Amino acid sequence: QVQFVESGGGLVQPGGSLNLSCAASGSIFSILPMGWYRQAPGNQREPVAAISSRGSTSYVDSVKGRFTISRDNAKNTIHLEMNSLKPEDTAVYYCNAAGVATGPAGSWGQGTQVTVSS
Repeated sequence: QVQFVESGGGLVQPGGSLNLSCAASGSIFSILPMGWYRQAPGNQREPVAAISSRGSTSYVDSVKGRFTISRDNAKNTIHLEMNSLKPEDTAVYYCNAAGVATGPAGSWGQGTQVTVSS
């Protein structure tokens, strides 16, 4: 069973940047496709970015060109570099295996809060 700890969130102004990190535990991390997800109040949790075990990446259209996902299999971590942040990026950000159900069931960490506001 894999567990996740997210960090790096905070309060930034529109146009600012943040870098998120996720530390994972588990013996199969290096072969898992991984992803970042986010959930704002009143909204469903949604996938944001994904990265395969070999480093191939994909993004939802709303963050494409602004966010970059990466992974370090030797350290069991994934990262999300966020640039040109917008107020609509405000959410709690989570990491998990790519392709998992986004509902409350499952192995979700506590997430890290990102707030974009003037």
